[in-house]
Amino acid sequence: MHELTKPDGRHLWLYSQHPMDELPTSAPSPFPESLQANPHLRWHPLRAEWVTYAAYRQERTFLPPPEYNPLAVTVKANNPTELPPGKWQVAVFDNRFPSLSLEAHSAPDLVVPTRPATGKCEVVVFTQDAHSSLAKLPLAHIELLFQVWAERTQQLGQHPGIAYVLPFENRGAEVGVTLHHPHGQIYAYPIVPPVPARMLHEELSHYRLHGRSLLFSLIQQELHEARRILYQGEHAVAFVPVCARYPYEVWIAPIEPVPSFAKLSDVQGADLARALKTVLMKYDALWHRPFPYMMAWYQAPTDDQAHPEAHLHAEFYPPYRTADRLKYLAGTELAAGLFAMDVLPEDKARELQNIAVDIECVQP
Repeated sequence: MHELTKPDGRHLWLYSQHPMDELPTSAPSPFPESLQANPHLRWHPLRAEWVTYAAYRQERTFLPPPEYNPLAVTVKANNPTELPPGKWQVAVFDNRFPSLSLEAHSAPDLVVPTRPATGKCEVVVFTQDAHSSLAKLPLAHIELLFQVWAERTQQLGQHPGIAYVLPFENRGAEVGVTLHHPHGQIYAYPIVPPVPARMLHEELSHYRLHGRSLLFSLIQQELHEARRILYQGEHAVAFVPVCARYPYEVWIAPIEPVPSFAKLSDVQGADLARALKTVLMKYDALWHRPFPYMMAWYQAPTDDQAHPEAHLHAEFYPPYRTADRLKYLAGTELAAGLFAMDVLPEDKARELQNIAVDIECVQP
């Protein structure tokens, strides 16, 4: 890992499986001055949850032409991007337009409780190749990405204001992506957000009753039934969950409970990479074009406590319902929180199962 500081004060980390010869000595930035971001939280009294406000995010870069791709490597000094040339494979840098900031210092006085939106938002660039994708990367490169997520989770979790770290990827304009270059993000929250908090509550209740992870119990049932399995290795599994709320929803996890990326063994990481690549290649082959999705990785909170109930896993939320229609949240889902599915998980699992892929190949 090689760390640099940008002219506007943001940090950049470069990673590679191999020695990086001729390391860059400076980090470029399209922005010479600091944004002085100061996001804040407002309390939603009826839902009992925080909402983040960062109005300056309206100014962030939106679907620029290829010659102005901010995630490409800088070629001309008078047209700096976010990244320097070099033999790095994965890059991480502080988001210029964060929803959360460690420098957040004040919040407006309103009719509901408010607080500074303390936290951190980082951009993770998966590869230098703007025309590639996570599905096209070699397995060893995906394993490196897991190691990057582990290292960033550990570093962010050491900050006393951070309670939870969530790596995720939004892919495709259909899910609101503003840059097409293969990348994801890491959000480090000052609280455990509502969705993982609810998961952890259910996992802990199950663990106290049965002495094992709730997801581990579900995985054992899915493996036994074998109707929705997309990948089964010695250490990792991918499947359409029996309770899927989205068409083509998939979960990926190590079979044995692991609380976070930092606790993955080498063999678990290698098999998890195979599971991830299998699913991503099946997605792309499904429609013979890049498949849009939201991918979120859930892990244990960063509170220095043991969390034997937590089970690292990814959940995919693809918007596609049929070949020509998108699945968007409707009234019952947004207003009531009760998802309505008009397709069966078993049918969608069968479609994905019938797609053969070669995960060993490096795609162009």
